[in-house]
Amino acid sequence: MDDLGVAVVIEDDADVRNLLEGVLTQAGFEVHTAVDGRSGVEVVRGKQANVVTLDIGLPDIDGFEVLRRIRNFSNAYVVMLTGRTDEPDLLSALNAGADDYIAKPFRPRELRARVAAMMRRPRHEADGQEPSPAQRGPGQAPAAHHPEPGVLQHNGLLLNHRTRTVEVKGEPLGLTRSEFDLLHVLLKGGGAVCTRADLVRAVRGDFYDRDTYISEADERAVEVHVGNLRRKLKEDQLSPRWLQTVRGVGYRLAPRRPDDA
Repeated sequence: MDDLGVAVVIEDDADVRNLLEGVLTQAGFEVHTAVDGRSGVEVVRGKQANVVTLDIGLPDIDGFEVLRRIRNFSNAYVVMLTGRTDEPDLLSALNAGADDYIAKPFRPRELRARVAAMMRRPRHEADGQEPSPAQRGPGQAPAAHHPEPGVLQHNGLLLNHRTRTVEVKGEPLGLTRSEFDLLHVLLKGGGAVCTRADLVRAVRGDFYDRDTYISEADERAVEVHVGNLRRKLKEDQLSPRWLQTVRGVGYRLAPRRPDDA
């Protein structure tokens, strides 16, 4: 069995806690548990967790506050567990720094697959990224420029898939794992429309194949991630430089701008 590191389960319901502990142990984690938010924060800190499952409804402080405290000292992957998929809860979880959410009741196989997908995508940025290669002249197609393998450039934005780093006009841009993956898919699309379902699959990983049902909550999560991306990119809503909405369908890469050649 692979040793995937440390997982911490923060959950007050004993049945759910035991189920989560069993799923993560079977997946290859060293698992520790906590029954409330304050003790959960300390377990995450003391055990240097790699993955945290976090219930929103805890008896002392809610999961959003626990997540905010964890983010002060830890870069662990955090999956929020909730009995609701209302947009306010979803927005709060993702904006507070959650990597994923899953609604109760959940299938153990789905949780394990989502955690595995996260672990395959390294969070930490690599050091020593080389300077951006010079752009060539603008092409007629809106596709992202490919200066070297694993690197995509478009309108002053550079994404290096190998180091999982993003720069805008030479300045580093901090993105979550999901934001990075969505941006990568859109850049690779070269102007082709990516449906919300396509982007859900990009975030969820191998568990969501072409035959998997995509829920409204999954699509709302993509909209939240794209909104956060636009905010970090400081997009002009009237004249976007990178991400265009295709109403009723999804998103695509904005056309190349001659001034960014």
